[in-house]
Amino acid sequence: MQLRDILQQVADGNITIDEALKNMEQRPEIDLGFARVDLDRIERCGIPEVIFAAGKTPEQVAGIAAAMREKSQPVLATRAGPDIYEHVLRTFPGAQYFESARAIVIRDDVPELTGRIAVVSAGTSDQPIAEEAAVTCEFLGGKVDRIADVGVAGLHRLLKRVDKIRQAQAVIAVAGMEGALPSVLGGIIDRPLIALPTSVGYGMNMNGLAALLAMLNSCAPGITIVNVDNGFGAGVAATMINRISGQ
Repeated sequence: MQLRDILQQVADGNITIDEALKNMEQRPEIDLGFARVDLDRIERCGIPEVIFAAGKTPEQVAGIAAAMREKSQPVLATRAGPDIYEHVLRTFPGAQYFESARAIVIRDDVPELTGRIAVVSAGTSDQPIAEEAAVTCEFLGGKVDRIADVGVAGLHRLLKRVDKIRQAQAVIAVAGMEGALPSVLGGIIDRPLIALPTSVGYGMNMNGLAALLAMLNSCAPGITIVNVDNGFGAGVAATMINRISGQ
């Protein structure tokens, strides 16, 4: 029984809360000793377990991936360097590596992409984080329009692409430095907008804190902000919006 079905059973009065808790304790997971792989997340949240590779050994990343593949789950590993990919590739020859995004994808087939998500980045230095967001969206089934190097220092570059951006169900605006891009976009488009600050910048940018605070203090209403360099989180948020918009 899936988690949503358990909750519905409780709401309908068919089972008690104690019975529901007992059932939830038995949800599928695999204990690898160094990690407990959550195999039920895709049923609960619509997003499978994703491997955050930073801080993990190549063997650990490959072990988690193997546990997921054994249950036919697609695998996305973020923040994975070439050494981790080379190790994973020995076990999974079909694994894909997106170098700029530092992401590994393992799956049986490519999902049917639906809806549109625009990933709009201010500068070339923001591309690794923008690519993490874009690869995440594609992994989760969204069509992505990449619109790069349109920062506000050359506003004409952005304005030329506004019509394309307006075709998206959700927009991710990626910027470091002073983080102005989301504020400008927020004033000229009517799409859900996710601001993604990066740690790119000179001097006292404080590893992206300056961009984060600028986005949090934007005068353009309705902007949603994720944490610094969190391309994965922005990609998941845009995917959820895209899915609802397509219903």
